Amino acid sequence: MKIAIAQLAPKFLDRVATTGQVVEATRRAASEGARLVAFGEGFVPAYPLWVCRTDGARFEAEDQKELFAHYSREAVCLERGDLSSVQEVARANEITVVLGIIERPLDRGGHSLYCTAVVIDASGKIASRHRKLMPTYEERLVWSIGDGAGLVTHPVGPFTVGALNCWENWMPLARAALYAAGEDLHVMLWPGCRRLTEDITRFVAKESRSYVLSASALIRPSDLSSELRQQIGTNEEIYYDGGSAIAGPDGQWILEPVVGREELLFAELDPDRVREERQSFDPSGHYARADVLHLTVDRRPQSAVEWIDPK
Repeated sequence: MKIAIAQLAPKFLDRVATTGQVVEATRRAASEGARLVAFGEGFVPAYPLWVCRTDGARFEAEDQKELFAHYSREAVCLERGDLSSVQEVARANEITVVLGIIERPLDRGGHSLYCTAVVIDASGKIASRHRKLMPTYEERLVWSIGDGAGLVTHPVGPFTVGALNCWENWMPLARAALYAAGEDLHVMLWPGCRRLTEDITRFVAKESRSYVLSASALIRPSDLSSELRQQIGTNEEIYYDGGSAIAGPDGQWILEPVVGREELLFAELDPDRVREERQSFDPSGHYARADVLHLTVDRRPQSAVEWIDPK
């Protein structure tokens, strides 16, 4: 099966324009024969890179409040249909899309933000949304913690696909949950940095005996408004440099990390390679000891309120 990674720089904090990029890249990937295309973490409308560069933990800071309000305005509300154009291009081209978004869900009140991996299947349906279980470090200043509702897998051609956001790929039990759900093509979504992807991509591929696809974005100073560049006040040539990569089920590179450029990346994946590698090790099958080691996963969506309405 042919797959694609869209390593792009988002139209920073512009939901509509960045969604347009997703539509165009998805159409291009499908025209090249890809049956799945993946984008970076929080790609729509962007990763909140300002938090760690502008002393984001200052309490009641007016600039942080303004940035968060803008971020919230540009976040994705699935209930409002903000990804309908992506759903339509997926349906029209019969391609699965794995997309990182910043979600502002109505089922949690409509004002808190979540780092969410959305899977849109080849029929154009939103098959799942996985809210990041634990935002990392300063991300907790702008993102809320997710739940287990999205720890699911999906059939895509001959593969079973699952996805996790950035550092939650380091969570052994989150990975184990997807392995047990039959995953053999694991998608990692990253904001974009080679040092994040170059070790874990191969490690998880070897551990799971699966294909692992790391999808990253880029963010450059030129992608930001002049006002935000001034607030950040750094001399970096690039903030996030990509690092998209693919490893095979033996842990070897199929595509080494690509850095410093926007590109639509392609690879052909052979499902027989998974079966070959699982002859010696299958983490949830013949090498598991369910009688000794057992995992319980709560996939119920979490909510702050349970409504009991009159009949």
